[in-house]
Amino acid sequence: MIYFSLNNGQQVPSLCFGPGMLTRGFKYQTSLLGKIKNKIKYKKQEFFYYNAICDAIDTGYRFIDYSAAYGREDLIGKAIKESSIERHKFILTTRVTNRTQYDGNIKDAVYRSIERFGTDYIDLLMFHWPVTGKFVETWKQMIELRNEGVCKCLGVSNCHQHHIDLLLFETGETPSINQIEIHPLFNQKTLIEYSRQKGIICEAYTPLARLDERLIRLPLMKKLSLKYGKTISQLILRWHIQNGVIPVFRSLNAMRQKENMNIFDFEILNEDMQRIDSLNINSRLRYDPDNCDFTIL
Repeated sequence: MIYFSLNNGQQVPSLCFGPGMLTRGFKYQTSLLGKIKNKIKYKKQEFFYYNAICDAIDTGYRFIDYSAAYGREDLIGKAIKESSIERHKFILTTRVTNRTQYDGNIKDAVYRSIERFGTDYIDLLMFHWPVTGKFVETWKQMIELRNEGVCKCLGVSNCHQHHIDLLLFETGETPSINQIEIHPLFNQKTLIEYSRQKGIICEAYTPLARLDERLIRLPLMKKLSLKYGKTISQLILRWHIQNGVIPVFRSLNAMRQKENMNIFDFEILNEDMQRIDSLNINSRLRYDPDNCDFTIL
């Protein structure tokens, strides 16, 4: 495992596991029989989800990305405790939800989240989106929580340069991490370079571009896969890390988790890194924080 140093001196793994929301893709039924089926299906999904988190920990993942919006911190905490691995060996992340930002009581929400995790602190506290008119006040309360020892370091998500510039102007506090959408079809080179100059490490969500056919069907990616003896997914994850970016991936499949970890025994040559860089078409697959409805995120 390769480790990156944050601007507060903390070391973090270069590969991050994010289990996401338990109910992702869950379709609720409203009839009486449907509600019974919902309950049974939810229990099965909960069992599968929890075991997938345990599998990730067994595989060696120690950097866990989560958000209060996902609502099952208890399962994360349970998996960590039952692993018998000391808590300090994990980097545990949570994010302040947009709803909490609108409510304004950041501290109470974070304390509730920590209680559900069953831990005493969070390693990395972030906000989920730079909610217009709210995210600066959110950031100020996060700084207070950091100063109170509730978390070790602070990060942000989905921030453009102007969002970070405003945080710096208002508080003088620089985030340690900015989690943004990055993949070869949307490589965000300008924002990554700005962040690097500020001492901020970027995390990449949607790091594999959701295996978009515009990427995985390219002759270049197939040739590089054969050249390095790695899958296209492994190549892309390694591309992120060599660009100084931490990919955050979601896979509840134990075999895929192991495959994604198997990327530290090779290095992509500089000329091939540049070839992958050149695939950028500025194709954003998720939301633009300057043009989205924060109330539905």
